[in-house]
Formats: sequence, C-alpha cells, structure tokens
Amino acid sequence: MSDILLRNDEDGIATLTLNAPSRLNALSDAMLAALQAQIDALSEDRDTRVVILKGAGKVFCAGHDLKEMQAGRQAEDGGRAYFADLFARCAKVMTGITRLPQPVIAAPHGIATAAGCQLVASCDLAIAAEGTRFGVNGVNIGLFCSTPMVALTRNVPRKHAFEMLTTGQFIETGRAEALGLINRAVPHDMLESETAALAKTLAEKLNTAVRIGKRTFYEQIAMDIDAAYAHAGAVMVENMMMRDTDEGISAFIEKRKPDWQA
Repeated sequence: MSDILLRNDEDGIATLTLNAPSRLNALSDAMLAALQAQIDALSEDRDTRVVILKGAGKVFCAGHDLKEMQAGRQAEDGGRAYFADLFARCAKVMTGITRLPQPVIAAPHGIATAAGCQLVASCDLAIAAEGTRFGVNGVNIGLFCSTPMVALTRNVPRKHAFEMLTTGQFIETGRAEALGLINRAVPHDMLESETAALAKTLAEKLNTAVRIGKRTFYEQIAMDIDAAYAHAGAVMVENMMMRDTDEGISAFIEKRKPDWQA
C-alpha cells in the first residue's frame, strides 16, 4: 500500500493512518484513492472486526487539497468535470465507511476541518483528543461545504449545523461532544489507548451480530417508524436463528463464557 495511508492489523483491529502530515493529511486524489482501496478490501475482510482511522502529525485532516483543486481549473471546461468527479469520489469514500460491515472509530486530533470534519462525521464512533477543533469552514473562502454538510447534518442538530456551515467558525471538543459529533474527548496522551480500548470492546462481541447491527442501524434510520420496526424485527428473527446467538443466550443463562464459532 502507498505510504500516504498506513495500515496496521492487530487482534482483529485494522488501524488506518492518514500519512501526509506535511499537507495536513489533506484528502488529495491520492489519499482518496488509498482510502477507497482500503474500504474495498475491508468490505470483503472477514478477519477484521473493527477499524480505527487516525492522522499522522499535528492534525487529523484539513479537508480537500486546495492547491490540487485549483490546478484542476486548468482544464478546458474550467475544471467542471474534475470537480464533479472529485466530489463523487469523496462521497463514495464517505458512504463506503458507513457501509463497511465493521464499526469505524475516528480518532481525530488537532483539527478536522471541511472534508476532514466530514470524515469524522462519516465514522460510526469518534474519540477525540481534548482541544481538537472541528469546522466546516469553506464559506470563509467562498466555497460552501455542501458535501460535508450531508454527513454533518446526520450527526448534529440542524440549527447548530447551519451555524457551523454559515459562520465558518470552529467548535472544540466540549461542544462537539454535546452536539453529538464525537462520543467523547480524552487527554491527547490517552487518545491511542482509549481508542484501542473501545475497539477491543467491540472486537470481543459476536462478529456476525455487530455486522448485522451496523447494517440495520443505518437502514432503519432512513425509514419511517413503522417500516423501521418491521425491518428491525425481521432482522432480529434472522439473528435469533444463528447458532452463535443460541449459544450466547444459553451461556448467559448458564453463567458461563459463550463458545462462539464466528
């Protein structure tokens, strides 16, 4: 794999590290391609149970590579085709994270701005280093963060999201936690250990149940309440039919450790 994105695997946990610190881990064409390649690989990976996403250097991710975007303007059409393709590729990465069977934990530090904030919002969980700043700041340079808005508004109440989008101001970890953008903040020197502890907790659960649960979580959110209950009920029936679920319930009743095979 390209050095722009590092991967480390240990005990069923894959850690992906954005590794372009001199460019503030920008979502360049190369970074998006590397992320997409890993998403494609992880989607077929039965051994990986949890994914952690973090950034090397001083910040998590500063969003799209503006110099690269400006270079795209040199095309005959002024960059229209390039920009359309860029935002489509970025959306595919973001939705790919949501559609991965494994839970994905973001571990931001420093700043997570524009598409970097979108990346945090697209992950299933987020533990941030205290003092991390989050923003959708494109409006400050005349570019409204319309695509980051999609993930943001699925995490943060609409009036707060609109304020962030229209003022271009940063919020820090205390407010980000209160608004639901992150699960919690921890001291910077504890970010790695706290993220690893959460990943380990998830990795110890029945893998098939967690995969079913993540898929159904996002499916039912898009439905009205009656359809959501009908869909979730059908999923629970299928879950109950699994050998390992039977074993898990029996082990709980018998006060012993389950002998899961998956």
